[in-house]
Amino acid sequence: MCGRTACSLGADNLRRACAYRDRRGRRRQPEWIRAERYRPSYNKGPQSSGPVLLSRRHLQQDADSSERVLMDMRWGLVPSWFKKDDPSKMQFNTSNCRSDTMLKKSSYKGALLKGKRCVVLADGFYEWQQCSGGKQPYFIYFPQSKDAMVRRKEGDEEWRGWRLLTMAGIFDCWEPPSGGETLYTYTIITVDASKDVSFIHHRQVRAGKGAAGRMPAILDGDEAIRKWLDFAEVPTQEAVKLIQPTESIVFHPVSTFVNSVRNNAPECLAPIELGAKKEVKATPSSKVMLGWLKNSQEGSPQKKENDLPRWTSQFIHSPSPKKSSADILQQWLGKEGEPAAKKHKA
Repeated sequence: MCGRTACSLGADNLRRACAYRDRRGRRRQPEWIRAERYRPSYNKGPQSSGPVLLSRRHLQQDADSSERVLMDMRWGLVPSWFKKDDPSKMQFNTSNCRSDTMLKKSSYKGALLKGKRCVVLADGFYEWQQCSGGKQPYFIYFPQSKDAMVRRKEGDEEWRGWRLLTMAGIFDCWEPPSGGETLYTYTIITVDASKDVSFIHHRQVRAGKGAAGRMPAILDGDEAIRKWLDFAEVPTQEAVKLIQPTESIVFHPVSTFVNSVRNNAPECLAPIELGAKKEVKATPSSKVMLGWLKNSQEGSPQKKENDLPRWTSQFIHSPSPKKSSADILQQWLGKEGEPAAKKHKA
């Protein structure tokens, strides 16, 4: 499943990071719809709002269906047919939608068949591994190139920062029965966990029973994103073929600081070294670099320096993940002095 994400880019940088080529081959950036509602965060949970991409034709019937817009929607789909005045009274969880049942369950089937497909944007997502000493969180994301560390040049429109994780989602529009503003909500489609992250999601199977772990359905590359969003050109039965597990991800362990959704700071996704038995504290140099990160990301979540937290890593001794871009992430966060995740030895 996917129950926690991070999306720390400000509204303007998020728009630049989502640049694409339209049907005519022109390079474009998606227009923001209600950008003032967007709030970046290093720690987003269900019922919070997050950025999604969708076709403009959902909002404007005569628009080119290949044209994309950005919109802030609430995480946790509320079906258009829900009759009560308060969406929080829903008796079922719709933050995730299983790929094998999305065309069967009424909560998702109607919206999906109407082409209400979206792409949920994030720096990455968090998952927890059950260990003898508790649960160890991991941050999972796309492999990053060295371009992610390059500072923006004046007048440079091409995005050279963090490559956003693009997850397949379904959205719907709910209108309060008693009247009021339309509520836009989404769910993240999940698939069986890929081999590379299966050790995080592993569940013990007893007497042949049990379930494999789940992970978000990730759309890898602009062509997959185009097909998923362009509902007028790509029918549902063709689009759902894109929903497959992917191996094109990397990950590293992070501090249990992320466990509380109230904690919203770069420390949430900073790599740690498993087995480290000393308390990791914010140093003066890391405070300066963290401040540089916050100032360099327009609109990113802000914290006072004195509020920078201290945290302790899980004291567990288990193999570290084999796939990681932790060194690039550390430099992106300005944390070159902190230990990177060790690579797993086969």
